[in-house]
Amino acid sequence: MKDILSEIIANKRFEVDLQKQTISLEQLQEGIGDIPMARSMKQALSSSSSGIIAEFKRRSPSKGWIKQDACPEKIIPSYVAAGASALSILTDEKFFGGSLKDIRTVRPLVDIPILRKDFIIDEYQLYQAKIVGADAVLLIAAALEKDKCQQLTEQAHILGLEVLLEIHSTEELSYINKDVDMVGINNRNLGTFITDIENSFRLAGQLPQDTVLVSESGISNPEVVKQLQANGFRGFLIGETFMRTPQPGETLQSFIQSIQ
Repeated sequence: MKDILSEIIANKRFEVDLQKQTISLEQLQEGIGDIPMARSMKQALSSSSSGIIAEFKRRSPSKGWIKQDACPEKIIPSYVAAGASALSILTDEKFFGGSLKDIRTVRPLVDIPILRKDFIIDEYQLYQAKIVGADAVLLIAAALEKDKCQQLTEQAHILGLEVLLEIHSTEELSYINKDVDMVGINNRNLGTFITDIENSFRLAGQLPQDTVLVSESGISNPEVVKQLQANGFRGFLIGETFMRTPQPGETLQSFIQSIQ
């Protein structure tokens, strides 16, 4: 099977280069001025009983369209009303059907942390995230050299953004350091897109006890969330389970009720 991550990253480099030709990094930096302080996703997860990070995702590279006509103005506020602790919004267009406009559109409508979920490879994307109103960004170890990941983490903090560092294997444990706000364990292999929930359980015991741990991908059962909570997880990034249903917010509400 082809390596999907490599294909996505190659396209992302091309995409960011094009964006820089339209709006320069200097222009983005000038637009940072009067943006309010970010909401803490780390704090939101630490103080939440459910820890659900509800994701807005229209499509997937492996499964195609999930909800092609999904409207963020309807679904995102319904997630908040249902009790989501934080939000994850896919902003990759080619592979996930998202855009930065989705965050910009819903930011005035909700007051909980928003994660810009994308394949971030350049500080340019951090400025974009800040300008549209994101509170945190995803940095994927498998997509970045260790030094670059550290550099992006430091720049994100300068901009007042928190960092969710995503790892998938024991080889990537070395990416974790005191600067990282949260650590996500992805149950989906980004090369093959095969999902294995056991990945979270395998890696959890190898992380520092004070880490704010997030389990990502393949979670569809409230009982699994309870098991993950018992293994130290505070956050649970779930999208497809909700987005495939007619009313994602109502599905989330039932899910949360089943946990508590």
